[in-house]
Amino acid sequence: MPIIESEGLRIEVNEEGFLAHPEEWTEEMAKVLAKAEEGLDELTPEHWAVVRFIRGYYAEKSLAPMVRKMCQATGFPLMKIYDLFPSGPAKGACKVAGLPKPDGCV
Repeated sequence: MPIIESEGLRIEVNEEGFLAHPEEWTEEMAKVLAKAEEGLDELTPEHWAVVRFIRGYYAEKSLAPMVRKMCQATGFPLMKIYDLFPSGPAKGACKVAGLPKPDGCV
């Protein structure tokens, strides 16, 4: 499996860039994944609002939230989520949040 190395971290990801071991996720990993997978130099409070919602939802239900739920919970319109995570809410945001690849994610 591919390895992302940055800032003293060694992160194992699958061929699509999702964490190989989601249970090992940390906020520091999120920053590295954001840069490596989404091209984001920093995570703003808006990014963290999305990431924390996704992680909380996943912890409670063992699946990624539907995009509609993500928009409702954060108050961000869909286009804002795409601005925050260029590859989209299911792919980009879930990668940064350390979730496995969501069902239905192409």
